[in-house]
Amino acid sequence: MAYSWFKAFHIIGVVVWFAGLFYLVRLFIYHIEAEQEPEPAKTILKNQYQIMEKRLYNIITTPGMLVTVACAIGLLVTQPEFLKQTWLHYKLGFVALLLVYHHYCARLMKQLAENRCKWTSKQMRAMNEAPTVLLVVIVMLVVFKNSLPTDLTAWVIFGLVVLMAVTIQLYARKRRLDKEKQLAQMTQVPQQQA
Repeated sequence: MAYSWFKAFHIIGVVVWFAGLFYLVRLFIYHIEAEQEPEPAKTILKNQYQIMEKRLYNIITTPGMLVTVACAIGLLVTQPEFLKQTWLHYKLGFVALLLVYHHYCARLMKQLAENRCKWTSKQMRAMNEAPTVLLVVIVMLVVFKNSLPTDLTAWVIFGLVVLMAVTIQLYARKRRLDKEKQLAQMTQVPQQQA
């Protein structure tokens, strides 16, 4: 019975943790892009994003991570034989990477608050895809366990990374073209009024 409770809350913790990580880095992107806004919008937006980032990190993301880790420990205490399974060793390795990512986000949040962050919004968009790749690998390990088809999985992950890279590039191009179009429209309006 304890195993089922730990498993249920482990899954809930994972969902909350990932939701927080996905949204947190999205806020970082908006925070960085606020730098391009004129005053007073720039200061207002940056202050608002800083508040949102702190609340998201402290009230949702970190508690989700703590519930995930605590319930994982509970699962391993109730089923210690899992520690002998190879798939779990790999899963724990990917979870360790996710923990590093989580704490690196805290570092980025501090840098953004102090106006020391050197990341561009495009670089941050790429960083935002890292937890997606980790999520896919971790879920596949949990579902397939030791029978995970590693060659197919490697191709799936490679395809996912390529798809995300292409999507980021296309989105950047679309934003640039939209900005150029908007600028052209703004220049045409004064000419028509003259």
